[in-house]
Amino acid sequence: MKEKILTEAEGLFWKYGVKSITMDDIARQLGISKKTIYQHFEDKEDIVFQVVKDKLDRDEEEFQCQFRGAGNPVEEILRVSELLRQHAVTVNPSMVLDVQRHYPKAWAVFLKHKEQYILTSIQDNLRRGVQEGLYRPDIDIEVMARLRIESVQLGFDERVFPGSRANVLAVQEQLLHHFIRGLLTEKGFSVYNQYNLNTL
Repeated sequence: MKEKILTEAEGLFWKYGVKSITMDDIARQLGISKKTIYQHFEDKEDIVFQVVKDKLDRDEEEFQCQFRGAGNPVEEILRVSELLRQHAVTVNPSMVLDVQRHYPKAWAVFLKHKEQYILTSIQDNLRRGVQEGLYRPDIDIEVMARLRIESVQLGFDERVFPGSRANVLAVQEQLLHHFIRGLLTEKGFSVYNQYNLNTL
């Protein structure tokens, strides 16, 4: 039952945002009482925490699969961006902002994941790209890795990019290609242009 509650809650959060969904909504969606939910979770924040943690764990597994399947750092970053594009279709942009503003425990898990996994993965990609002559040798790896992370998050912020959810993909596509083109050497551009992928 605990896993079923988490699955339904996650679906509601992604579709409608976190703040607008109540414990009553989750119970109604499952056809159970709130008492049953409280047998497994202390409160809504506990559910949000577990949903975010589980989602990040699944994302990490998916990203590792993309890393293993890529032939070079350029392909890797495009493959990961395609995965992000697939995820973005189902995301309510307000979810991340809701978690950031109202659920500190879940947000702390997200920040830890961001620093310890996402940032490290991007830095590794940038180092290998420089070593293989695909990325410019003069890039500041720390600065560019943080720029990429923040630009993805910024692309979901409706205060910065107001509009419909459909526009999220277009914004992320612009941010990705602006970012990666700024990294590439002539050799890197040659590799980049070989990939006719529908990436972010």
